[in-house]
Amino acid sequence: MPKRTAKLVLATLVAATLPFTLAACSKGGTSSSSATSGGTQTLTMWTHNAGNKAELAAIQQIVTDYNASQTSYKVDVQAFPQDSYNQSVVAAAAAKKLPCILDTDGPNVSNWAWAGYLAPLDGMDDILSKFMPSVLGKWNGKTYSYGYYDVALNMMTRKSTLQKYGIRIPTIDSPWTSDEFTAALTKIRDSGAYQNPFDLQTSSTGEWWPYAYSPLLQSFGGDLINRTDYKSAQGTLNGPEALAWAKWFRGLVTNKLIPLKSSAAPDKDFLNGNTAIIYNGSWGAADATKQFGDDMLFLPPVDFGKGPKIGGGSWQWGVSAGCSNKQGALDYMKFAAADKYVAAVAVATNLIPATDAAAAMVPGFEAGGANDIFRQYAKKYAVLRPPTPGYTFIATEFTKTAQDILNGADPQQALDTAVKNIDANQASNNYFQ
Repeated sequence: MPKRTAKLVLATLVAATLPFTLAACSKGGTSSSSATSGGTQTLTMWTHNAGNKAELAAIQQIVTDYNASQTSYKVDVQAFPQDSYNQSVVAAAAAKKLPCILDTDGPNVSNWAWAGYLAPLDGMDDILSKFMPSVLGKWNGKTYSYGYYDVALNMMTRKSTLQKYGIRIPTIDSPWTSDEFTAALTKIRDSGAYQNPFDLQTSSTGEWWPYAYSPLLQSFGGDLINRTDYKSAQGTLNGPEALAWAKWFRGLVTNKLIPLKSSAAPDKDFLNGNTAIIYNGSWGAADATKQFGDDMLFLPPVDFGKGPKIGGGSWQWGVSAGCSNKQGALDYMKFAAADKYVAAVAVATNLIPATDAAAAMVPGFEAGGANDIFRQYAKKYAVLRPPTPGYTFIATEFTKTAQDILNGADPQQALDTAVKNIDANQASNNYFQ
């Protein structure tokens, strides 16, 4: 399949631009389930994978196997381009014409569950207990979706680069501290050997900003919202820890450690030797390893005081709340959760398999394999974006705030404004009760 990028792996949160009250109007929609002449129930499935041929083929094979395994149900796949997928789901929900089975980007799950798009995956607790927590979509104590894979952010560099400047190679058990990282970047900058000592990929857009940068905030001790009750960001997004993150973030630019805006192809800048260290996802590992072989390092994120953190959660599958044949839809969901199918989709996407048993089936992701480190990072460091229906608004607000700070806005004022806006949105929606 084509090389994965952050934009492909992580959906643009279209629902962020829609009034939440409008989304909620779709509660109780009808389903896409119909009976054939022979009594077989047809269950419609929607996916965003029209442009991802390998992943779509893997999903289609699961459906083919399921349809051949029994005669009660027949799943019919309809694939949409990713760029228009969320709009299609929102429109179908408003018209009460959602399919019985659909996929969704992990951060959207709580909003779609609250809005009445998704039904809980009842009776699947035992099956889903083997999945990594970061691939399960939960809200209000219930599981609404599961995914076949996750990705892991990491610090990509070359062993020869660190050795040249006498920089310690960090490990999963002993990552860089903030001071170590700053000292390392300063050495690389002062050498003049690289155009970019560090690249945070600030040219990326959409969900990349909260996915990639809020874990750095969380490592400082801040967060996007107070996760005790998800009512307010006060003190969490604008407290001392968040302010420390904001000053560090802006300092990367003022100290000439990162470009204000990355080039249109940060991966190529690294592969061409223009960048010393790049903050990237596991999707970039194959090209980097091909280029640099055993010289490549995929390092853990920096510990800024509260432990290393990375984003968790990618595309997942669920059942629509209005499906008139939930029994059939859940029957498919149970069938499709088999380890062999998790492995097949992981192979197609070259992403992290969601279960241990599936990982053992995928070359490179088995224990001790070349890509096993990414599963370790995902298991140890992943933090889900806040499971509140208000996340779509929070994501947009954080993105704007982080961009303003990077461009020189007063950090405290920018954070205070973000908190004010987020708290107002949560309150205006009765905290999504």
